[in-house]
Amino acid sequence: MSREPSGKWPRRTSIPRATDNLFCMNEPQADDSLPNEQHHEGGFRPMSELINAHELGIDTTRGGPHHGEFIEQVRGLMDRARLACPTDELALETIGILEKLNDKLDAAIVDEWSTPTWTRIDLPARGNVTLPPFTIDHADPDGVQARITFRTFHLGGNNAAHGGQVATGFDDLLGMAAAIHAGAVTRTASLTVDYRSITPLNTELTVRSWAERQEGRKVFVRATLHDGDRLCAEAHGLFIVLRPGQP
Repeated sequence: MSREPSGKWPRRTSIPRATDNLFCMNEPQADDSLPNEQHHEGGFRPMSELINAHELGIDTTRGGPHHGEFIEQVRGLMDRARLACPTDELALETIGILEKLNDKLDAAIVDEWSTPTWTRIDLPARGNVTLPPFTIDHADPDGVQARITFRTFHLGGNNAAHGGQVATGFDDLLGMAAAIHAGAVTRTASLTVDYRSITPLNTELTVRSWAERQEGRKVFVRATLHDGDRLCAEAHGLFIVLRPGQP
């Protein structure tokens, strides 16, 4: 689907149900349908056969009821660390606290296949602190619409988001659009970002991503990032549908 960046988002605005197989292909379900070291597609998603074999809803309990606040506190620490210029005394005190905290968190470390970010679609960016936080408003084969916020941690300079952080947000949401459009998991082959104006920090922005066409395993995608009516950046890329078990 091709659409001008300033165009309105078409069709419905509801989010697919968690039991919709197509959507679930991109947000793995619970138990043995989740990926593991021996059984996965590209290290991203489980085999579609396993997902389709289950009618369970997506498990949003992994990590427990406090996981969202845990992630928010970590993000808050990242924000403060980005601009902090502590005294020697405060730096040493903070180092001591963080060392003890990291020792405590060692007891909670799991392998990558067991992390909450596979299933916590109830949290911004699935609770993944490596991503700018975003909330999905709409997702179907025609495209994805999300609200994204670049926080203080994502600062590039002069109160603007770092271009690499903008690209990171695009990459995740373009990948989602490609996977839902293709009905299969995908991996990024190329990504080009054009920066049209300043992307502000701590402002809720709108991202739209969609697949323009698919040629075999190649999915060609586009995306826009807006602050209201102002275009901040746009992207286009190529994603490749993975074969079963392909790394």
